[in-house]
Amino acid sequence: MAQAAENGSGDVPTVEPVYEGGIGAARVFVLSKDGQPLMPCHPARARELLVRGRAVVARRVPFAIRLKDRTRAESRVDGVQLRIDPGSNGTGLVLTDEKKESGAHDVMITVRRGLVSVELRHRGDQIRACMQRRAGYRRRRRSANRRYRSPRFRNRTRPIGWLPPSVRHRVDTITSLATRLIRYAPVAEIHLENVAFDMRRQGHSGGNTRTRLRARWDSACAYCGVAGVRLNVEHVRPRSRGGSDRISNLVMACVPCNQAKGSRTVEDFLSHRPERLATVLQQVLSPLDDAAVMNAVSPRLTEALSGFGRPVHGWSGRLTRKVRAFSGLAKTHTMDALSVGYLDHESGGRIVRIAEQVLVAKATGRGSYARTTPDRYGFPRLHRSRVKQHFGYVTGDLVRAVVPSGKWVGTWTGRVSVRARGQHRVTTPGGRIDVFHECLRPLQRGDGYEYGARAESMPLRKEVDGGATRS
Repeated sequence: MAQAAENGSGDVPTVEPVYEGGIGAARVFVLSKDGQPLMPCHPARARELLVRGRAVVARRVPFAIRLKDRTRAESRVDGVQLRIDPGSNGTGLVLTDEKKESGAHDVMITVRRGLVSVELRHRGDQIRACMQRRAGYRRRRRSANRRYRSPRFRNRTRPIGWLPPSVRHRVDTITSLATRLIRYAPVAEIHLENVAFDMRRQGHSGGNTRTRLRARWDSACAYCGVAGVRLNVEHVRPRSRGGSDRISNLVMACVPCNQAKGSRTVEDFLSHRPERLATVLQQVLSPLDDAAVMNAVSPRLTEALSGFGRPVHGWSGRLTRKVRAFSGLAKTHTMDALSVGYLDHESGGRIVRIAEQVLVAKATGRGSYARTTPDRYGFPRLHRSRVKQHFGYVTGDLVRAVVPSGKWVGTWTGRVSVRARGQHRVTTPGGRIDVFHECLRPLQRGDGYEYGARAESMPLRKEVDGGATRS
């Protein structure tokens, strides 16, 4: 039996068949003297190395230190695994290590520990809106400058491997963040959840659909809101009236509501509850954009990750849900990423540790290519400068502002928004302040992401068997 790790961070494997692991501090990236990645360490160990002068800060976010007295050849590096759960709006990336521990009756079991958790938030919808807005501006200019414009050749071809910008953004950002994690951690292999949706039925496959509907409706009836009772899968638009088996046409309903509705339309059944009717109809009208995006992203992402020179293992979403349900973990991107990959529960393998804090990386881009600022009708009204750097700073840089006097006297740290006149604006946790550029000191150059942190969801400590949940 392994002993408790640093500061009792919950690394001891358990014998009980349900999740009994702990939530420990997220590990800190460590680089060798020559800049090679070493095994991540506990934050207490990182502080000790910095205080003793044996290490220096290599990067602020994500936080990484570099040793001054040790090379990679002088260190023991076991290697870690990078597990990725891709999504349309967000992606979870988790660094883990798996080790053999002695369990009950001296049987060797595999335990998985979460070291670092990252939640990547995409901006594909924002890119799509910008592309549509740009198309509208161009359409207006062409029609305004010429009364008649002959149609362009319609059979224009796309290059091989072409993806729409909003879709390609998902592949690029996931690959970019994976590259950064590989740079700061000794990643030996990559585990990726392969996503594939049936566009005709949209995932209607028994337990899979039931699990998704329970998460969408918080295990409560969509018609009356009652929870803690037996729920059935209900067709919003009855099949006798032409309703399909798409998941957007399915809800969770209690037995009384299911029987009372029968083959009636939802508008007739919920005519006395307009607010609840609007909520249900909003789901029915939801498009399949996210499913189509993931079908396009999944093969390209596998191809991109294979270029790192490390083995890439693809796993089904059903296996991920099985591991997460057995471990009693909440439904989040990072918990799904932690559950990606095979884990032999029958032999005692289990997840024994999760990182208590999640690094949230929100894709913000690096500015706009537009050279004019249009009004709400699309007419250009203001010409933008082609220069993005002013007095050595670019919007998005992490800076420290030391203000000696005035309204904002003190020391502040945050992201900067540059101004051509030199009076930059710094966004801090307490608000925004205006600081002259001479009072700023750069800490980290902007990389197109806005970083934050959130606490990881606590384990549910429940077992899920089929569609029923037991406390």
